[in-house]
Amino acid sequence: MTSLFFDLDGTLTDPKAGIISSTHYALDKLGISEVPDDLDWVIGPPLPESFAVMVGPERAEEGVLAYREHYSVTGLFENEVYAGIPELLTELKAAGHPLYVATSKPHVFANPILERFELASYFDAVFGAELDGTRGNKADLLTYALEKTGANASSSVMIGDRKHDILGGKANGMKTVSLLWGYGSREEFETAGTDKIVATIDELRAELL
Repeated sequence: MTSLFFDLDGTLTDPKAGIISSTHYALDKLGISEVPDDLDWVIGPPLPESFAVMVGPERAEEGVLAYREHYSVTGLFENEVYAGIPELLTELKAAGHPLYVATSKPHVFANPILERFELASYFDAVFGAELDGTRGNKADLLTYALEKTGANASSSVMIGDRKHDILGGKANGMKTVSLLWGYGSREEFETAGTDKIVATIDELRAELL
């Protein structure tokens, strides 16, 4: 049976409010007064990458620490499950698919989010980065997840909404499905070489079942 690995942010839940508010908090704390109006691009990639762009590589770690001051208390729960996700996960689990979460978000944040929004029970395991950045790269994370689960990469699927999900899956020989309801674009997915692009829950259900 095909093993299914789901990204979290922009895939299972819409984390925009919490991520954007935490980003504003961090930039303000670092004394950055000129903040772009559109910060949606920070949703998905590993935080150190995003802060390196916003404040420079030399202050990226400082930015991440400031971000987590806000996110760990308030931001992680400023979140919303996408409509239809619980029903889809119920069907996939009933069909016998092993289900996993693979997120570049630290697992110390991912697990409470899944618990709070009643998604944890659907998944056999949750794989996330460490706070020090270990396995923040999606390819490294999926290598680790495949080893831990014993899942066969060639019969596994990585499902996500950014190029990092696709590139990580491809690096491990997995099939990939990209979701247009998150924060990546069709062009981004096509450039990354995804196997399939879907726009709705019904399209994803048809693809996986």
